[in-house]
Amino acid sequence: MSKQRLLILSLFVLCLSAIIGYLDSIKTRFYIFDPKQLHTLAQRALIANGHLKNIDGELIPIPQENANTTRPVIDYIVAELRKTIDTRYLTNEEEWIFNNAGGAMGAMFIIHASFTEYLIIFGTPLGTEGHTGLHTADDYFHILYGEQWAFSAGSLDKEIYQTGSVHYLPKGTSKQFKMHKGCWALEYARGWIPPMMPFGLADTLTSTLDFKTFYHTIRISGREMIRNLLQGKI
Repeated sequence: MSKQRLLILSLFVLCLSAIIGYLDSIKTRFYIFDPKQLHTLAQRALIANGHLKNIDGELIPIPQENANTTRPVIDYIVAELRKTIDTRYLTNEEEWIFNNAGGAMGAMFIIHASFTEYLIIFGTPLGTEGHTGLHTADDYFHILYGEQWAFSAGSLDKEIYQTGSVHYLPKGTSKQFKMHKGCWALEYARGWIPPMMPFGLADTLTSTLDFKTFYHTIRISGREMIRNLLQGKI
């Protein structure tokens, strides 16, 4: 490689690094969701639909016979979000697609997707387990039905997250997780979302070969990210 080409490449890398660094420093300006408010909303939805009960100031999960009782909880959350969040940034319809990632399988409904945030309903009535992935965004997993178990390398015991609780996974960390029996959750990620997508799509290319789901995942996620970007929401 000539010195001139090397210089051009070095300048390109420096400029790209500067742009990425600047965008990373201002990404918090573009967040439209708050983790604490989402947790409060999830708990309100559960209380309103008989999934949680306040006993002496402590929220106690009320066992449900089946996951069908989660539908009113989801409807409550989406309806409340439409009252508090500019609907331009929310999906217009409920589109469910399978998701295979890290060896785990479930289905998801995308409520919001942009370059710095996503908010989805995710789960399965059957149970599943796998690897969380190692991501560039913080992840908040609000349990709406059932339980999620998790395990960090070096720990000798499992973490248990019940209905009404939230499993927080900081960016750059990973765990093994299991959605014990059936489990549904409101999942919120904030940070850089595009680097997370290969993890969410790799199992299709290496295992399931479910290209119909692959197409719809790209179609819906890409559509929402671009739509929000055109509205100034990174």
